[in-house]
Amino acid sequence: MLELGAGVGDTGFDAAEIIGEPGRLISTDFSPAMVAAARRRGADRGLDNVEYRVMDAERIELDDDSVDGVLCRLAYMLMPEPGAALAETRRVLRLGGRVSLAVWGALDRNPYFTIAAGILVAHGHLPPLDPSGDPAVSMASADRTAVLLEDAGFPRVRTEEVAVHFEVPDAAGYLSMVADTAGPLGLALRDVAATDRAAIEAAVAEPLARFSTGRGYEIPGVALCAVAE
Repeated sequence: MLELGAGVGDTGFDAAEIIGEPGRLISTDFSPAMVAAARRRGADRGLDNVEYRVMDAERIELDDDSVDGVLCRLAYMLMPEPGAALAETRRVLRLGGRVSLAVWGALDRNPYFTIAAGILVAHGHLPPLDPSGDPAVSMASADRTAVLLEDAGFPRVRTEEVAVHFEVPDAAGYLSMVADTAGPLGLALRDVAATDRAAIEAAVAEPLARFSTGRGYEIPGVALCAVAE
């Protein structure tokens, strides 16, 4: 099994434990730092059936028909040419193999991102949002994702929306989670000076309030999942 855009490897590692020996997971990411982090986490989990490789998903360095399955969680949507990556995915899959992927749904259904983004825009740390050009939601449409998969050579495609939620204790915890997990948005937040960070933390309290549980906040969201073969 191949995982593309694996990051630190969590999804693939769960799969590696399920397939066991003699199965094998190839955990890959475009970033050498991510691959190194995944290797450390895999060792911590005692996984012996994982190979770690730096790899460009648009130019997969594997032979044709060489893997039984491909996983990709929240990465195809960020690639410059997701269609090319999906075509490469089809090339390396054996007959009967399948790809399983997840991408984010529309921004207006994912306040986890839009709350922080809106405040960063208001404080001058990000340019105004352009949802049509945001790579994080470039595959939010089930129709578009299905067409990309079909054009890549997958005749059978199933998509399903999946509700998600993020639990945070307070505004500071929310911003810390965004900084650690939200890609370019997180990078922008990490670049904010400490004094501005305090102002942003105060500003997010109001939009977060509608998601209060009394013990913290539970922020809803939507992902789009697809399986194709």
